[in-house]
Amino acid sequence: MMPDYTLKELMTIAAAREIRDGDIVFCGTGISMLAAMAAKNISAPNSVIFFETGAIDSLLEEVPLAVSDSRVMFWTSVNGNLADAFAAMQNRITGPHVVGIMGAAQIDKFGNLNSTVIGDYFKPKVRFSGSGGACDVASFVGRTITFMQHEKRKFVQKLDYITSPGWLDGPDGREKAGLPAGGPASVITNMATMGFDETTKEMYLTGFFPGITPQKILDNMGFDIDVSRAKEVEPPTESELKILREKCDPQRLILG
Repeated sequence: MMPDYTLKELMTIAAAREIRDGDIVFCGTGISMLAAMAAKNISAPNSVIFFETGAIDSLLEEVPLAVSDSRVMFWTSVNGNLADAFAAMQNRITGPHVVGIMGAAQIDKFGNLNSTVIGDYFKPKVRFSGSGGACDVASFVGRTITFMQHEKRKFVQKLDYITSPGWLDGPDGREKAGLPAGGPASVITNMATMGFDETTKEMYLTGFFPGITPQKILDNMGFDIDVSRAKEVEPPTESELKILREKCDPQRLILG
């Protein structure tokens, strides 16, 4: 019998499994930070967590509440600033082993993200905080992992605004735009995991969470995706949950 777990724990572990040993992980606040910590403590001990505020390879004995939290600076290998972080990402820390963990209000089938506006840019229905460092991360890291809530209004045929580039309009979209090699690798929602086809660069279903059918996933999207390759996502193991709960977030600051 598998242990009980929450949806947030499943999403965190699913993302942590996407991080490889030796990866450099560029992450923000919240569940993305927790996923990076989980990976380092479970399956990728040689991964390096990199914060946009300039802290690299922090010890992270506690979950920071934000990238500006002083806890991200504890026992770091390098402590720089915002300019140092983005200069390093664009010029020195590059390649497929560099991972960015993202979030957004909208996503399309090529993994392009919108975190700027809903509706017309000049007269929006909703205006969000905008890019921050998200456009830079999506443009320059080797691959990205995106967290989304699985809703039809978020998985759309056409974004209201492209904040962060995915595969743009298809296989050679990034190259035509002058972007370096890289792009979206996976999307993790509260229902499923998605990847991107190597040839078409279109999103497809890689896994569905226990109790969720592929049809329910499609019913909550604004575009169709291939579901033929999907398998049920393995639930978190007792060991993964123990480390996540007791080592990574014992105060349940992110897990709740």
